[in-house]
Amino acid sequence: MAVGLITHPDCARHDMGALHPESPARLWAIHDQLIASRLDGVLRHYESPPATREQLERVHDADYVESIFRASPQQGMVALDPDTSMNPYTLSAALHAAGAAVLGVDLVMRGEVRAAFCSVRPPGHHAERNRAMGFCIFNNVAVGAAHAMAAHGIERVAILDFDVHHGNGTEDIFGSDARVLFCSTFQHPYYPYHGTAPTAEHVINTPLAAGSGGVQFRQAVETHWLPALEAFKPQLVMFSAGFDAHRDDDLAQLNFDERDYFWVTEQVRKVADRHAHGRIVSTLEGGYNLDALGRSVVAHIQGLLGGVQVD
Repeated sequence: MAVGLITHPDCARHDMGALHPESPARLWAIHDQLIASRLDGVLRHYESPPATREQLERVHDADYVESIFRASPQQGMVALDPDTSMNPYTLSAALHAAGAAVLGVDLVMRGEVRAAFCSVRPPGHHAERNRAMGFCIFNNVAVGAAHAMAAHGIERVAILDFDVHHGNGTEDIFGSDARVLFCSTFQHPYYPYHGTAPTAEHVINTPLAAGSGGVQFRQAVETHWLPALEAFKPQLVMFSAGFDAHRDDDLAQLNFDERDYFWVTEQVRKVADRHAHGRIVSTLEGGYNLDALGRSVVAHIQGLLGGVQVD
């Protein structure tokens, strides 16, 4: 069955300045690598709708959502935190980024595709219930997971986050909701300096020391993620797919490469095949070295396709 690629033009219009690492060029780099790898012609292409307020407010406070709408500028830039700003296109980009996760869930639940990758920005996993931070405004993967439970009756969702930064926003939203298994590997100590306190059983945090590479990452997945997934038996699997743990990414100090992203995707896909009818929705988080980002997304999508290598 096919894999879907979901994006929207406004996601490339959100721009926080020429020197900001979370730039529109990230989406262009992914697009170029998908064409160069010939994956672009294999995927089914979709344009994301905007998330509705009802969908956003399943995971964000209504007052917070309203504050983002009110902050949206007609011109210039408005800072939400030291790292996160809005230009006149940001609100639309954020709504379509969250809406992509919703559409991805709908597509896999209808059986139209087996998996979907949301090539969108701004990213989401740092966005807490009532706070924007770390380049993130709405928590895209959380919006998608909540939609799966509310609209499709899913009772068990697994969210797997391999971004170099801890998914503090996702933990903030689902930390007391045992219907969601949240697994996160991340560099520690490092921004957002979170993820090492005691947690509920359905939150699996696995910090990695600076300098860790694929060996340590795979050990963490095999030791912590895979047994938790088998015990949880998810009906839907979601990725917070950040590629900034790549060895070529200067924003942090982990040393993954494309083979690690392919490997973890394959391992998780096998779990999804056993328990979730193969249903996976992945949404882009970090990744700031443009060449490494494009190559890593290609490897991730090849894993979603079942190991298909496109020459």
